[in-house]
Amino acid sequence: MSESQSLGHKGEAAATGFLEGNGYKIRHRNWRSGKYEVDIVAENKDFIVFVEVKTRSGDLVDTRDLVSRDKQKSIIYVADAYLRKYGLDKESRFDVIVLIPEDGNFRINHIEDAFYPTLR
Repeated sequence: MSESQSLGHKGEAAATGFLEGNGYKIRHRNWRSGKYEVDIVAENKDFIVFVEVKTRSGDLVDTRDLVSRDKQKSIIYVADAYLRKYGLDKESRFDVIVLIPEDGNFRINHIEDAFYPTLR
């Protein structure tokens, strides 16, 4: 496993712990539909939350460029497949969690409603 893959796995584990520590139930990690995947599917009392995790080795300047339009479309596709498969009628949300290694831990930035399922 490459160093960047290892960092990514550690970041996803830290993001999962962060969400659980903030009252979210983790439904799935790395859930796939066809060739598309979402990093974390979580749930709180109000939402099913589809989370894209971005682990970076250095500071990030502009969070708007974290998830490309194509990646957003693929996550929206996966979310639709997930909701249909499990027959869920709960409102959904698309979040991004950015992790930056810092002093042996991660600095975590949780961006709720990072994008909306309006792309065509």
